[in-house]
Amino acid sequence: MSNPPPARVGDPASAIDTPALVIDLDAFERNLDRMARFAHDTGIRVRPHAKTHKSPAVAWAQMVRGAVGQCCQKVAEAEVLVAAGIPDVLVSNQIVGASKLARLAALAKRARIGVCADDRMQVDAYAAAARAAGVTLYVLVEIDVGAARCGVAPGVPAVTLAERIRDADGLVFDGLQAYHGSAQHIRGHGERKAAIDTAAEAVRVTTDALAAAGFECRTIGGAGTGSYRFETATGLWNELQPGSYCFLDADYARNLDDGGAEGSEFEHALFVASTVMSAVAPDRAVVDAGHKASAVDSGLPTVHGLADVTYVSASDEHGKLLRGAGAKPLGLGARVWLIPGHVDPTVNLHDWYVGVRGGLDDGVVECLWPVAARGALS
Repeated sequence: MSNPPPARVGDPASAIDTPALVIDLDAFERNLDRMARFAHDTGIRVRPHAKTHKSPAVAWAQMVRGAVGQCCQKVAEAEVLVAAGIPDVLVSNQIVGASKLARLAALAKRARIGVCADDRMQVDAYAAAARAAGVTLYVLVEIDVGAARCGVAPGVPAVTLAERIRDADGLVFDGLQAYHGSAQHIRGHGERKAAIDTAAEAVRVTTDALAAAGFECRTIGGAGTGSYRFETATGLWNELQPGSYCFLDADYARNLDDGGAEGSEFEHALFVASTVMSAVAPDRAVVDAGHKASAVDSGLPTVHGLADVTYVSASDEHGKLLRGAGAKPLGLGARVWLIPGHVDPTVNLHDWYVGVRGGLDDGVVECLWPVAARGALS
């Protein structure tokens, strides 16, 4: 059972109980609008990744701005999205296991459902599940574009798998999944572009081989917050799958632009509200947000709006801050806004989003959204 929300609509932001997951709605909407303008101006489809936000409310905010659907990584996430009326969901992952496939096929009675494959045994299992449910599943062949994670080799092996999909009752070959996940956080702008150039060559080789075998790719999907402009510039990808752009975390903000400066075109819009719970030393304060409030796999949170204050260590329920010589004192009960190092797993730690309008310091709680797909791991 989820916990009660940490605030009420109409409360001042200063009254939010902590630790809490807070969206700066003004920055969040500017992020969504920026991506929507890019899609409109370039004529490219955007299918945002719900593994970041795990929220039908966020999904619909993206859909009304022109997104063609949502991605997710798990069947359980797809179930939450479809239950909320999202009409087009791609599980951008391989799904294995009869129980999961039966659930996936059941969703195809209510929405257009896509899924990825990189092995013929997956294709055969998808087809069996689709036939048993009397539905059609749309299958993307995932190719390895450089991440060395999932994905069949580019070129002929991808064609062989596409042929198996084409020949299977209940399945439709829908194109390619070509996502270079590890390229998203390559810091250097030139090095990040080079990684996507290599990925583009893998896509080009594969689409040429598919065309020679009589296949058309309705979808060539991939690209993330850290690389989507590079994929778009190649003219090969026709569907982008960014996730973190809606919130932006501290790790993405460390990527370098073409001038060598840290930063992002998107704004920090997701914060963990925390409270100073101990201040026994003049240079140190402890907040009530540790590992259980903010994921640290991509680095510790950064402190928003407080110059010369650094979050230096985390334990389960504590976060230690150090004050530099120029920082103002942090007394007991002081509010500290933290920017998570990695938004996706941080979101999965919380039951509620608290949406604040008008800024973190003087704003007002406008909405409370459940993190509906929290813990949706299956």
